[in-house]
Amino acid sequence: MLTRVIRPIKPSLLLTLVVGLAVALVLPASAGHVAAHEFGMLCTTDPADTFDLRTTTGYALFPDGNSIFMWSFVPDGGTSLTSPFQTPGPVLCVTEGDTVTVNLTNDLAEPVSIVFPGQTGVTHTDGTPGLFTGEADPGGSVTYTFTASQPGTYLYESGTNTHKQIEMGLFGALIVRPLVGAQYAYDLTTEFDPAEEYLILIHEIDPELHAAVEDNRPYDWTTRHDRYWTINGRSFPDTIADNNAPWLPGQPYGAVVRVRASAPSPSDLPALIRYANAGTENHPFHPHGNHLRVIARDGRLLRGPGGEDISFQDFTRTIGSGQTYDLLFHWSNIEGWNSSTLADAVPVIIPGLQNLVFKDGLTFYSGSPYLGETGDFQPGNTVLNECGEFYYPWHSHALNEFQNFDEGFGGLATLLRVDPPLPACP
Repeated sequence: MLTRVIRPIKPSLLLTLVVGLAVALVLPASAGHVAAHEFGMLCTTDPADTFDLRTTTGYALFPDGNSIFMWSFVPDGGTSLTSPFQTPGPVLCVTEGDTVTVNLTNDLAEPVSIVFPGQTGVTHTDGTPGLFTGEADPGGSVTYTFTASQPGTYLYESGTNTHKQIEMGLFGALIVRPLVGAQYAYDLTTEFDPAEEYLILIHEIDPELHAAVEDNRPYDWTTRHDRYWTINGRSFPDTIADNNAPWLPGQPYGAVVRVRASAPSPSDLPALIRYANAGTENHPFHPHGNHLRVIARDGRLLRGPGGEDISFQDFTRTIGSGQTYDLLFHWSNIEGWNSSTLADAVPVIIPGLQNLVFKDGLTFYSGSPYLGETGDFQPGNTVLNECGEFYYPWHSHALNEFQNFDEGFGGLATLLRVDPPLPACP
């Protein structure tokens, strides 16, 4: 029976994390500029659509205290020491029609490569011939070039020993924005709020296989038994931390989906949710609270033979291995919810705050008249929401994936945060 072995942070790893954080403060954006904000998808862009990537090793940290050896594509800072580890690889964002160049340098002890599913006409220079594309030998490099001809959500990943190298972490997301504008997913019918764009990039991990690679033991993929499941490189509850949380220096991408309730009719623009599955298993992803409209699959808008719209409302969407989906999401404020007023309260006697008991000094409170009255909490109580928002879980409906090495809740899960229309939340 496989038992969990907690691998604490090694002194060498701790030094690497400290050095990585220090380097990150001064590292030039050789792989492109990263738009930084607390919530939402973080894009790496470059005016010339040229991205310099390097393979490296590092450790992903998990909520149960484990640290797992990983490989990853990282922005190339010039050397392995000036290219801090991150998982997954950077989110590369380009525009439809752009000629994209990806320069890959390999610091691993075996050949690696990158393939770009959904892209046509990919060519490579330098490197050596591989099964699917040109490879970079240990210490070597290879350059890939292609035209981003179709807008949508895509993966990029290793095309060499994929059963091992993608498992170890050699993958990332590629976003192609349409010519009509970055506020559209595909065409003029798919406009979304640019402040509400989110990536759900799924992967799974067998820590024993990763330990075998770290310890130079035989790697036998037929023994694979997943114990951790990640969204954007993190397992719940780390998924709900902000982007670039300082205690997760190698896992920069959060996964909270944050929207604002709008008028009862969908007058406000929807959010855009991008699903991508870099793992080898199919994952039934299940957002609580409301349906989403599936508008595209694998970078292709859902249209019938006559161009008719065949998008559809969906609740649980099974994301196949290697698949991507684009979905529009809108939260209608059908009950006139407004945390700043009690005008819509149901006729109920609300107990005063001083008469309430909060378990362990910890509580959520929405400020909604349906749940309580607006006011200050007693000293010693921790308020987990900022401005009257409320939360729904989004998680895998394969419930064995809703845990971290048999400890729940965890794994393949995040939260939907719904902000009130007023007042404005920070």
